[in-house]
Amino acid sequence: MAEPKKYITSDDLKTHNKPGDLWISIQGKVYDVTDWSKSHPGGALPLLSLSGQDVTDAFVAFHPATAWHHLDTFFNGLYLQDYAVSEVSKDYRRLVAEFSKLGLFDKKGHGVLLSFCVILFLLATSVYGVLRSDSALVHLLCGGMMGFIWIQSGWLGHDSGHYKIMPTKGLNRVAQILTGNCLAGISIAWWKWNHNAHHISCNSLDFDPDLQHMPFFVVSSKFFHSLTSCFYERKMNFDAVSRFLISYQHWTFYPVMCIARINLFAQSIVLLLSKRKVPYRGQEILGLLVYWIWYPLLVSCLPNWGERVMFILASFAVTGIQHVQFCLNHFSSTIYLGPPTGNDWFQKQTSGTLNIECASWMDWFHGGLQFQIEHHLFPRLPRCQLRKISPFVVELCKKHNLPYNIASFWEANVLTVRTLRNAALQARDLTNPVPKNLVWEAVNTHG
Repeated sequence: MAEPKKYITSDDLKTHNKPGDLWISIQGKVYDVTDWSKSHPGGALPLLSLSGQDVTDAFVAFHPATAWHHLDTFFNGLYLQDYAVSEVSKDYRRLVAEFSKLGLFDKKGHGVLLSFCVILFLLATSVYGVLRSDSALVHLLCGGMMGFIWIQSGWLGHDSGHYKIMPTKGLNRVAQILTGNCLAGISIAWWKWNHNAHHISCNSLDFDPDLQHMPFFVVSSKFFHSLTSCFYERKMNFDAVSRFLISYQHWTFYPVMCIARINLFAQSIVLLLSKRKVPYRGQEILGLLVYWIWYPLLVSCLPNWGERVMFILASFAVTGIQHVQFCLNHFSSTIYLGPPTGNDWFQKQTSGTLNIECASWMDWFHGGLQFQIEHHLFPRLPRCQLRKISPFVVELCKKHNLPYNIASFWEANVLTVRTLRNAALQARDLTNPVPKNLVWEAVNTHG
């Protein structure tokens, strides 16, 4: 005779939401993932952010069907007594199942091969131009070409972090190291750590690292209360320096984006030198060393310091377009405070994301970000399938009266700058004094 099922309530489940005690629910079954969090391929942070609640939609979004076979290892014998599924979630899961039956998650097209060929051709052309030409204009164009190479390698790195762009897991790892670490100087381990947190906590001011750019940019006056970043585990202080920089952020946005790559270099190095657990740390460091050998060596081949600086600035400025694209999809969208929740997955992803309207022949320029809503809902879906499934997402949003925000590239820029300007004007309001720190006191004390 089978033993009767044991149940707990959602309130009971919520108490298991801290390091050393992580429980989650998937389709009403409760799993203890405390130990698994240390080995979870996506890192411990997604599990910690969603712990103590039902995470079925997030699990469906990020895991292939094969992952379901591993769940029983973590099943603790309990069931969620008040487990319920909203109509939105039912429709969302039905879409995931239909796309799986059609094989859309496995059909990657030939875009990856084409991108690799374009990158190799442009890289060879840029190197040839630097080594064989004496023209400053050619060297400038080669620098811009290098920036375009980084953009395209960035799209491949992004895709390889969400699904296998290569036939095997090993080759996919090689592609990640080559496109990220070796070619672009950005740690793929850092990107995956950062990007997983962004997807799970899309547009949470204190959990989403893609909105945490103090002291340079903020998208909401809520940052003026010195929020604590749950990703970086530090307080984001709104002081006199932050107020000054943010007051002009709508003017400095594009110039800063032109050199934003420096921040990615720094973040990559900080992570790899930290005590945090980093998978394949040796590979990651070796990949970065390759970049910091070949790129400075190529720059040193230019005839003088003026052209070297020009080459670097050109390559950084062109790849700055990609940094702008990252911001357009979320800066002007709905934001919230607090941890993500598992029972409104579809709603949070659609409300916190903006699509970019463009013709199909321009898809190469946006690298899949033009269908950011679709990408956030189905992150494992290859880039070439996003346009195909877009009408289904539009229909589902319309059915449940949910936003499907879309704007042209230029309109999205206007919305982003408007968001930054609104926050900047609020920062200038001197009737709302900033917290005074020791530096402020030293500078402003007289007598």
